Amino acid sequence: MPAAAALSPWQSLASGVAGAVSLTAAHQLAGTLFDGAPRMDVLAMRGLARAHAAVGAPVPEGRTLYREAMAGDLVANSLYYAAVGLGPPEHAWRRGVGLGLLAGVGAVLAPRLLDLDRGADERRPRRELGAVALYLLGGLAAAAAASAMRSRG
Repeated sequence: MPAAAALSPWQSLASGVAGAVSLTAAHQLAGTLFDGAPRMDVLAMRGLARAHAAVGAPVPEGRTLYREAMAGDLVANSLYYAAVGLGPPEHAWRRGVGLGLLAGVGAVLAPRLLDLDRGADERRPRRELGAVALYLLGGLAAAAAASAMRSRG
């Protein structure tokens, strides 16, 4: 049986966008439905504000800061999840799971290492597990999009 064709770079990027949009939508929905949901949006805003201050740029505030953080998250996550569409087609689901779990663990560890987390509370374990689950969802969505594009030829 002939090997399945790899995705083009544009198709890989499209699968990454699917993963990033799924992650962001699920994250925003979880934030409205569950007390103690992961707040990666808040951490992104803190990091963006710190980066602006570090280079002496004016720090955006309010909705501007939120929009910039969300745009940055979408771009970065799209590029990250695009890797799901690269490589042998038969391993897209494995890459989706692996990259999703890796991003989730990074989302748990990075705020502590960068001093963006404002301390522990009783909801932390649930928030951390939720963050890993959301990033895994993004990886699975990217794998589903990559698989769908491959099956359409």
